[in-house]
Amino acid sequence: MERFMDNLPPMDLMRSEKMSFVQLIIPVESAHRAVSYLGELGLLQFRDLNADKSPFQRMFVNQVKRCAEMSRKLRFFKDQISKAGLLSSARPVTQPDVELEELEIQLMEHENELIEMNANSEKLRQSYNELLEFKIVLQKAAGFLVSGGTHAVSERELDENVYSNDDYVDTASLLEQEMRPGISGQSGLRFISGIISKSKVLIFERMLFRAMRGNMLFNQAPADEEIMDPVSSEMVEKTVFVVFFSGKQAKSKILKICEAFGANFYPVPEDITKQRQITREVSLRLDELEATLDAGIRHRNKALASIGVTLVKWISMVRREKAVYDTLSMLNFDVTKKCLVGEGWCPIFAKAQLQAALQRATFDSNSQVGIIFHVMDAAESPPTYFRTNKFTKAFQEIVDAYGIARYQESNPSVYTVITFPFLFAVMFGDWGHGICLLLGALVLIARESKLGTQKLGSFMEMLYGGRYVLLLMSLFSIYCGLIYNEFFSVPYHIFGPSAYKCRDTTCSEAKTTGLVKYQDPYPFGVDPSWRGSRSELPFLNSLKMKMSILLGVAQMNMGIILSYFNARFFGSSLDIRYQFVPQIIFLNSLFGYLSLLIIIKWCTGSQADLYHVMIYMFLSPTEDLGENQLFWGQRPLQIILLLLAMIAVPWMLFPKPFILKRLHTERFQGRTYGILGTSETDLEVEPDSARQHHEDFNFSEVFVHQMIHSIEFVLGAVSNTASYLRLWALSLAHSELSTVFYEKVLLLSWGYDNLVIRLVGLAVFAFATAFILLMMETLSAFLHALRLHWVEFQNKFYHGDGYKFRPFSFATLTEDED
Repeated sequence: MERFMDNLPPMDLMRSEKMSFVQLIIPVESAHRAVSYLGELGLLQFRDLNADKSPFQRMFVNQVKRCAEMSRKLRFFKDQISKAGLLSSARPVTQPDVELEELEIQLMEHENELIEMNANSEKLRQSYNELLEFKIVLQKAAGFLVSGGTHAVSERELDENVYSNDDYVDTASLLEQEMRPGISGQSGLRFISGIISKSKVLIFERMLFRAMRGNMLFNQAPADEEIMDPVSSEMVEKTVFVVFFSGKQAKSKILKICEAFGANFYPVPEDITKQRQITREVSLRLDELEATLDAGIRHRNKALASIGVTLVKWISMVRREKAVYDTLSMLNFDVTKKCLVGEGWCPIFAKAQLQAALQRATFDSNSQVGIIFHVMDAAESPPTYFRTNKFTKAFQEIVDAYGIARYQESNPSVYTVITFPFLFAVMFGDWGHGICLLLGALVLIARESKLGTQKLGSFMEMLYGGRYVLLLMSLFSIYCGLIYNEFFSVPYHIFGPSAYKCRDTTCSEAKTTGLVKYQDPYPFGVDPSWRGSRSELPFLNSLKMKMSILLGVAQMNMGIILSYFNARFFGSSLDIRYQFVPQIIFLNSLFGYLSLLIIIKWCTGSQADLYHVMIYMFLSPTEDLGENQLFWGQRPLQIILLLLAMIAVPWMLFPKPFILKRLHTERFQGRTYGILGTSETDLEVEPDSARQHHEDFNFSEVFVHQMIHSIEFVLGAVSNTASYLRLWALSLAHSELSTVFYEKVLLLSWGYDNLVIRLVGLAVFAFATAFILLMMETLSAFLHALRLHWVEFQNKFYHGDGYKFRPFSFATLTEDED
């Protein structure tokens, strides 16, 4: 048997790729080109030999700073192009390649030119805005001044022309001044006109009223045109205001409040002729500035368009250069200071490709000395690397989200590809809903080439990444829906007529009473006649509950069997004898036996109570089973299985720690430096669990760990089996929800002879199906299937304490690394 299994070909994805720890000795003149070629290949994970140094203490810090500065400039260009509404060319350009130094000079020139153009444009825009505001203020404030009479004077002439009869004018209210016969309205009334953002008007008016204690008159009118903010380039709504007041102190208060609120004030002459003359002059200057602004924008857009042609290429080039120098900073100089020394991990299959790339780098850089590439021994565990494709990638990420596989241990994703969508479908089984999911998955797959190049939102990115998971989930949902015979909760006679018919002609309600079996069982799935019958719920609950237990026990046994293959692969006979064997015995003595009883009951049609059998197997194992006996010899078999389960617990707990202690004592007894005399060959053939305790073996710690593991497995065997009943619970909930929406929404509304009610009922049914059954229920079943795989299945064999292979690759560079 062992020879047969050894001769089996290795299964893809079953175990991670074999890795080699390699050392590179690269001459300085070919270092940059060599690392660039390795980045294009993407099969070598460099080890940071300068981890104890800060980024500013590394060798190539200046080059990294230069690349970071160029990245900042390129981001600036990209923002400017985006604000201008232009599109940078995503197509490859045919312009010749430029060196990094030449590109740095070009970027500096382009940045200085753009900054200068932006500054000029901002000044022109500010001048344009001031003139436009002045024009609007002239138009609006003139109406206030004309309606208020000719008693007001211009703010520009206030200091020369305003006078008062006595000091009372400064403190008296405007109303008292108007009513007091001894004081002329023309003597002390002043005004300030200006413009402010519409969002600040209310607070501005309140602040003025409180500061002036009511001794002012505030008029406002909305501006007819929106004004562009030169900084944010957004259009802002403005409001023209005129404040009438009295006194010099009031004037200083109002000006300070205007400055605090960002209000601009402009002088408006009293004379209508002067107003018209100034308005004409302002209009002429506005036309000139507008023409100048348009010419400046055209020139700026032309410069941005020329940058946009090569922007994508420049960004990619700078990103690669920065990544190369970041990687070079992880290397060390040798003692001669003429070569760089690097270390890292690579898959064994990639060694030939890496050597070819390094030879090409030596040739292209005209180096007189070749690059030395040789394999070394490493004390640390290698990284985990699985070669996936677009189909298996999503399933591998589901497993990796729980934990990265330990190097060379069994990979659960090999089985997750099928078991995950199948367990999802057991909970989601409805072939109508499955068809809806299938259509969505097919749309994503059909457009994958287009969607793969677009920047998607988080939700769409998640759907796109799991498109093949969604495809299999939908196919298995159709399959399980056909078994449950549910199409939006409605049964159909797809595979032939029902096995049941009315007992006689008096049977009026064929769905509830009087049905008898008259032919062979329905050929596939649940008979449609069960739907609506009085025994529908007890029958389907019994079916799905027992099916959940069978699936759960099968998957947990699969997990324990995988632990055997792990132990066998790593050569740990201790784990096979004292972990795998008692675990498989314990689980199947109890729940494997329960699964056998379920199958026998289904096959024989017995009315035995399995609850009673399992409970009294523990309470009264020698008691006669009576009518609950399913087969001959059941009672002695139960006693044997119970004894085996009781023996399996100490079998798991005690032998392994004591054997590990004996192995450790024998190995080091009488030898102070025994580990130095141990050859690599001995280490390879020695059990893995014993190798871990050579230097520091703590028996109490090992025993406690084994005790925890044993207790966890014994309790987990019960709780995990019960946890698989979620398959039944979710399936029941999905079926009942579908039934409620179909009968209480669609059929109920269809019972009315009113088109509006029918359309409303159809809309509510469609909404409930799409958002509750196809979104919320899908997510719920997905999360429960995830839990069953992460906890119930993987905890039987999966350590998940490895670390991922992250090679230096240009293909994985993102904008976040700029």
